[in-house]
Order: sequence, then structure tokens, then C-alpha cells
Amino acid sequence: MRRNRWALALVAAGALAQNGNLVPVVSKSLSRTVDLPGEIQPYLSVAIHAKVSGYVERITVDRGSQVKTGELLVDLRAPELQAQIAEAESKVQAAESDRAQAEAQLNAAQSTYDRLKKASETPGAIAGNELVQAEQQVDAAKAVVRARAQAVSAAQSAVRAQKDVQAYLRITAPFDGVVTERTAHPGALVGPNTDALVTIEQVSRLRIIVPVPEQYLGALTHGASVGFRVPAYPERIYTGAVARSAHSLDTKTRTMAIELDAANRDGSLAPGMYPTIKWPVQSGKAALWVPRTAVVTTSERTFVIRDRGGHAEWVDVKKGAADGDLVEVSGNLHAGDRVVRRGTDELREGAAIR
Repeated sequence: MRRNRWALALVAAGALAQNGNLVPVVSKSLSRTVDLPGEIQPYLSVAIHAKVSGYVERITVDRGSQVKTGELLVDLRAPELQAQIAEAESKVQAAESDRAQAEAQLNAAQSTYDRLKKASETPGAIAGNELVQAEQQVDAAKAVVRARAQAVSAAQSAVRAQKDVQAYLRITAPFDGVVTERTAHPGALVGPNTDALVTIEQVSRLRIIVPVPEQYLGALTHGASVGFRVPAYPERIYTGAVARSAHSLDTKTRTMAIELDAANRDGSLAPGMYPTIKWPVQSGKAALWVPRTAVVTTSERTFVIRDRGGHAEWVDVKKGAADGDLVEVSGNLHAGDRVVRRGTDELREGAAIR
């Protein structure tokens, strides 16, 4: 009876090996992805403050407003600034009047010098020191004219500076974007030390910040396309391009901040979202791969069944990463070896395989 049962087991095992296909051991590099958390940030973000003190005359935007570069956001009013400009302009007029007076004195001194010089051509007509004194008066008058001209230039610069400050009363958008926060209202007194009036972010283009563990940095390629998902649209796969790297590891988390650039043409993405990034992981060395079903695991060993001259050979292996229907194995195998696709410990070692 025992012989009959043993013979039946061998026949059944042979039938399993014959009905199951033999497949080759494949050698290929490990290529897979791991899920990493990330954070979406605006490509540009700025909090707009008032550079000069004044009252909010009007504010033309609100939260959610789309703005263009140079578009008026807030108009301020500062009556004392207009008075300062008027005062500076009056100083310009006074300086120009002083310069005109100095030029008149220069012309008079120059005329006196010219007459004395002509008279000096007649011997004994004038004393020699009179001509010298007249020449010195001309030089002094020229110095006064130069000083008055510099005073005019300084007064004009002061007027321009005041008008430049006045221009800050009109606050415009520095880039195309969307207003994400507004805190100012008409009539409010604002200035350099107050809170931001509005916050503008550029959301048509986004930054995805990914803290990548040290062991996965080998797959980093500038410009590589990386997929990601967001909880708001779980069925949709977005893509971003690797654009920037911190080039330094965080000593606490052993991760490096990598930035992806992603287009947001339809506006479905928003800063503050936490995407899941499918980060590519690739190993430089080739590994051996077999179907998952080819690996047999018992309480004593893990092995595959290799075809050795038409007979079954149990080869101990260690399993590694999985890739679809394949699993990485290491052991006394070589690329091209044929193994039973659906391994089983019922196919005993040395049994015939057809």
C-alpha cells in the first residue's frame, strides 16, 4: 500500500510539473516607486505691506480676486505728504532765486573786470592791484554760482524723493496671481509696522516640496517627471518635474527637500494640499526575478524548482522586492534558468519534468 501511495504521489507531482509551465529566470534592474508625503506651495507668494503711513482710501480686490501685474490693489491717502511736497517745491524756487542773484553778481563782476583789463592796456590808467582784485571778485562770484546751482539740484532731488514716496500710496500687484488674504478696509490707518494689507500667491504654477529619504536620493534626476495624487481627486494622477534640491540633508529626519514644479492650468490644485508622491526608486545592479507563484515557502525553507536536465531541483532563495506579478529572488540561480511557474513541495527533488 505504501508503495502504491508513493507511486501515486510521484505521478501527481509529475502531472503538476507537466501541466505547469516552465518560465525563465529574468535579470533586470529594480525599478519601482514608493509613496512619499509632500506639500503643495505657491510658486510665488508675497504679503503686501504699506511702505508709507496713510489711510486706506479704497481697496479694489478681495479674497479670491485674480490680479495682473501692475493692477491697482490699494489706494492710500496721506494729506501731510502733499504738504511736504509743496514745501520741497518752494525750496526749489528759493534756491533758483538765489542762483539767479548769484549769476547777476557774477555778470557784474565779470563786466567790471573786463573794463579794467581794457583800461590796463593804457600805461598808468589804473593801478595794477585793481585788476587783480577784480579778477578775484569774478572767481568768488563763480564759486557762489556753483554753490547756488548745487543747492537747486539738492532741492529738486528732495522734491523727486517726496514724489517717489507719494507713488507708494498706490499699491499694485507685483505679479499675476490670486489674492488669498485681505485684512485692510477703507478708512484704516496703515503703515510699515502694521499687518499686511493683502497676500498674493501665484497658483497657476506650484511647488511640490518632497522630503526624500537618503536611501532614495539615487534616483534623483533633474527634470524627471514624477506622478502624485491629492486626496481631493484620488482618481487623478498629476505630474511634476524635479526642479530644485536642497543639496543638504536634514540631520533629524535624514531627508533632503526636493522641489517639483507642477502646472495648475485648471486650478484644481491649491497651496496647502498634502499630495502623495510616487517617488521612483531604481537600483543600479540587476536582480533576478521569477513569478510570485514560482516561490515555494515551507516551515523549513524557501525555494524555487529549477529544471536541471529534465529533473526537478530545489534551489533555496531569499525573496526581495515585488514588482507586479514578479518577485526578486537571490540564491544559486542564473538568468535564463528555467523554473516551474507554479511551484509546490509535492514536486519532489529529482522528479522528472517533461
